[in-house]
Amino acid sequence: MATPKQIARRERIEEAAYAVLKESGYKAASLLAIARRASVSNETLYNWYGNKQGLFRSLIESNAREAKELLEGALQTGSDPLDTLAALGPILLSLVTGDKAIVLNRAAAGDIGDTKTLGRAIAQFGRDTIAPLVRNLLQAASRSGLIVCGDPAATADIYFRLLIGDLQVRRVIGAIGELPPSEIERRASEAMALFLQLHAPAGGVRSLPPAHRRPSG
Repeated sequence: MATPKQIARRERIEEAAYAVLKESGYKAASLLAIARRASVSNETLYNWYGNKQGLFRSLIESNAREAKELLEGALQTGSDPLDTLAALGPILLSLVTGDKAIVLNRAAAGDIGDTKTLGRAIAQFGRDTIAPLVRNLLQAASRSGLIVCGDPAATADIYFRLLIGDLQVRRVIGAIGELPPSEIERRASEAMALFLQLHAPAGGVRSLPPAHRRPSG
């Protein structure tokens, strides 16, 4: 169990890592520069993360943790799949359009001609982790007769496109700013409604709680 001092130190390290990444790009974002910005020893970073790749992998995992834990918890406890999907929308949309994700994605775009490792890490610990959990959730919803879902992978992709669309790309290129919470909620609710209309069973679409409400375990 981490102590309050260790938690505070990790938070400083993460803030420093994002700042250095934003300023210098991934290739030039050394552990030494991050350690100096965070006022910790270089040895601490190596002990905790192993190397630069380990540190940024930790940042990506941390950024996706809330969505991952929501999905894993719902699948383990058998929570209502559609309530879980409604709760997931605002969390996932905030995640992919938030400042941390945008810094990581901009750096990954700049890293394509260099190490090519940051983009792979974002895919591996981001969408490649979340998408299978969403597929499992949709399978559960289909088995319960809540939606019509012939191909869970294709159905999950439709959900992501309805929810996120080109918003992350537009954030990355600076076409739009960070979305306010009210806009996140509105877009998540609209995406959920459209998704249910597309995949409604013969009995029609069932009413859902507000998208921000967490499902009961």
